[in-house]
Amino acid sequence: MKNRRRGREAFGEHSYWQSYSDMMAALLLIFILIIAITLAIYKQKTTDLENTRLELDRAQSQLDQTIADLESSKAEVEKSNEELASSLAELQQAYEQAALTQEELNKAYLEIESAKQELAVTRDELQDIVGIRTDIIGALQSAFNNSSMKVDAQTGSITFSSDVLFRYNSATLTADSKETLREIIPMYLDVLLQDQFRGYIAEIIIEGHTDTDGGYQSNMELSYERAKAVSDFCMDKKNGLTESKIEQLQQILTVNGKSWSNPVYKQGSDAAEVDMPASRRVEIKFRLKEDEMIEKISGILAKE
Repeated sequence: MKNRRRGREAFGEHSYWQSYSDMMAALLLIFILIIAITLAIYKQKTTDLENTRLELDRAQSQLDQTIADLESSKAEVEKSNEELASSLAELQQAYEQAALTQEELNKAYLEIESAKQELAVTRDELQDIVGIRTDIIGALQSAFNNSSMKVDAQTGSITFSSDVLFRYNSATLTADSKETLREIIPMYLDVLLQDQFRGYIAEIIIEGHTDTDGGYQSNMELSYERAKAVSDFCMDKKNGLTESKIEQLQQILTVNGKSWSNPVYKQGSDAAEVDMPASRRVEIKFRLKEDEMIEKISGILAKE
């Protein structure tokens, strides 16, 4: 009985320590598992953290690149803005120049239009006197048809030989020359000063000419004095012109001395020999307002 009890007690004590050992082993195992799991989790976390850091580095790198790209884009945008501002300034300048050019062009158009109108008026005026020179020359030739004085068919001028009008180296009209002038001068001037032609005559010119013998200045004085002597004769109402014709003549008469600047040459002479007697002369001629019109048109065309 006692042995059986001691056996049960021994067995019971053994079971207690065995259970404790098992429990401790289990706890140790659990602790090891926990450590292993903790290490595994730590390793995983470390790996994840490293991966996260790498991703952050990549993200930072991408962010830096993005910032650099943004900076570059910003610089390009600023450059584009500057170019745009410059283009706008050039465009504004071009617009202002275009506006100025248009204004100048409009002004030029107005000037051209004005010139055209002026030219048209001048053309109309010329058309009114087309052929008037021919009519005047024809009237002069008819008036001198029975006279020894000949009217130049091209210019309508008449020419007096100085040898007929004056003595040698003199500017005083001879008595015979005065009779000739009383016959010729009224016939010539009456045609030019008649109402039909008076409005077209710009100038009546009396020119004295000499031969080439002697100095130019002395011949200039002589040629002028001879032309003036004829002019004074025309202005004397006792010599055939009425007072009204004399007043009209005073407004348009010009007296010139030409010395020997325009001599007459002998026809058929190969050496261009001066015809001395023919060079000593006094010419009476006229200039039409038509000539002024031609000068006016030339001026207008020169402007264009």
